[in-house]
Order: sequence, then C-alpha cells, then structure tokens
Amino acid sequence: MNATSTPPFSVNATRWLAVGSLAGLIVLGLAWEMWLAPLRPGGSWLALKVLPLVVPLAGLMKNRMYTYRWVSLMVWLYFTEGVVRAWSDASAMSRSLAGVEVTLCLALFVACAWHVRLRLRHAAALRSMGPSVA
Repeated sequence: MNATSTPPFSVNATRWLAVGSLAGLIVLGLAWEMWLAPLRPGGSWLALKVLPLVVPLAGLMKNRMYTYRWVSLMVWLYFTEGVVRAWSDASAMSRSLAGVEVTLCLALFVACAWHVRLRLRHAAALRSMGPSVA
C-alpha cells in the first residue's frame, strides 16, 4: 500500500468523532440512569438502554462501512429520547443531560454520514487513478 491509498485526515477525524460520540453516549446513558438523575433512587433498569450502543462500537473501531451506515439510522432513536426527556422531565439535571444526549447524537450522525461520504469519495478517486495506486 503506498501513500496515495491511505485515507485522508478528514476520514480519520470523522472516524474518531463517531467513536468518541458513541462512547460518550454509552457513558452518559449509564451515568444518567445509575447516578446522576435516575428515575428511581439507587439507579434504574433504564440503564440497559446503552446495550444496543455497545454493539456497533467494535464495528466503528474496525472501520466497517456497514456499521457507520446503520448507526447513522439507529442514533435517531436516542435523539428522540433526548428530545422527549429534555421537553418533559421535571428535573433540571435530567433536562440538561438530555440536551447533552441530543448533542452527542447529532455529532454521531454527522460523523457517520460524513465518514461514509468521504470514504466513498476517496475510493472513487483511487479507482479513477487506475490500478497502479492500489
């Protein structure tokens, strides 16, 4: 593999933004439901909502294109939860955490969508250069 086939900085940046946003959602979800503002004192079973977020973490770390695509769709479930809880929760702490969740979801979506776009553009550029690049 030569230097022209390595992905540009922007592809790696979107990858790490996606991984960081996903990890942030996992940590936020656990901390929110266990310690910061749980529905019940002592924690709640709602902390299990982070389990589906753990599944794509390995795919993002391995840079699998398919994972970026389906995570960009799955993240809207968490975005919706954040918007609903920001609007309806009584606790100011819970509303603030919901705002953070919404922000992380938007960052994850943008990172995944941009990552896919940049990788496809980079692959097309490599194909147009011919077989000597690969």
